[in-house]
Amino acid sequence: MRWTNSYTGELTANAFLTADMRCDHEGRLRIRMADMEQTVIITPRGRRFGGQQWYFMCPHEDRCCSVLWKPPGAKEFRCRQGWGRRVAYGSQFLDRTSRAHRGKAKIKSRLIGDRNPDEWELPPKPKWMRWSSYHRYVERFDRYEAIVKEGVEELWAKLIASNLFSDK
Repeated sequence: MRWTNSYTGELTANAFLTADMRCDHEGRLRIRMADMEQTVIITPRGRRFGGQQWYFMCPHEDRCCSVLWKPPGAKEFRCRQGWGRRVAYGSQFLDRTSRAHRGKAKIKSRLIGDRNPDEWELPPKPKWMRWSSYHRYVERFDRYEAIVKEGVEELWAKLIASNLFSDK
């Protein structure tokens, strides 16, 4: 498994994973990385319409979780709650306007393909995409654009209120 930086595409870590799921009620996932080795218990939970879904058991919190985290410098993987305030989703650090900017950038990167990103505010529909999907992206992009516009207007009002542009 490889982890990359979502903005730069730079490789951040490699891991070798092996799973032993021979038992119906419990399994083990072994994680080997350059600086650590850890075994995590995985456990199935029944699904509403039949079948089962496997979850990690957090080694620190002893609770089921879907995602394990290992922040920089940490020696093991844990669930998000096991790290307290040391980890959070990227969007939790952003205000409303910044989340809208980020949302617009994500939509643009999804649609842009091999086109020049500087030429397009909102790229045209890719050949492989259905029109209904593209229209959903356009609607979401427009909602983000409205939020960004509100943020600019609020900032402008604050600047004017602070007399930053007065002729003194």
